[in-house]
Amino acid sequence: MTKTTHAVPMDAPSTDTPAPIRRPGEAVTAAWIGLMRAQQIAIRSAERALRRAGLPAYGWYDALWELEKAGDDGLRITEIEQRMLVTQSNVSRLVDRLEAAACIVRRPSPTDGRAQQIVITAAGRAVRAQMWPVYAEVIQTVLGDHVSAEEADRIAQILAPVIAEGRG
Repeated sequence: MTKTTHAVPMDAPSTDTPAPIRRPGEAVTAAWIGLMRAQQIAIRSAERALRRAGLPAYGWYDALWELEKAGDDGLRITEIEQRMLVTQSNVSRLVDRLEAAACIVRRPSPTDGRAQQIVITAAGRAVRAQMWPVYAEVIQTVLGDHVSAEEADRIAQILAPVIAEGRG
């Protein structure tokens, strides 16, 4: 028995062929590299400053700030993950550490018995408030000393749709 194969021209459309790769231009690539490097510098600077001040890591501030903004309803771990843009396993470990430090409490979700809401405590608010002056200085040093208020506003406007898309 012979096996019959059919030749398919290289330029013929195929249903299992992936879409063509869209490539960014030089300006977009340069902006991406700048954004990634700036993010690394910002986080590294915040981590160092907080460590020197004997305060918890930057991730604590970020999580506590999101929880404080959420109010008494708190957030699910997946919501914290989306807002912080880190992996859920990292958020789960972070939430464990925040709970051990009495900065948060876990409550059953009122709408989903399987889920938990993470809610900031008074101690968590106090830790975040203690971290803020150090973190504020980093923000000013890393970014504020290099851009005007108008430029900072424009950067925020440019990044808003990128951030919104990433949370979607």
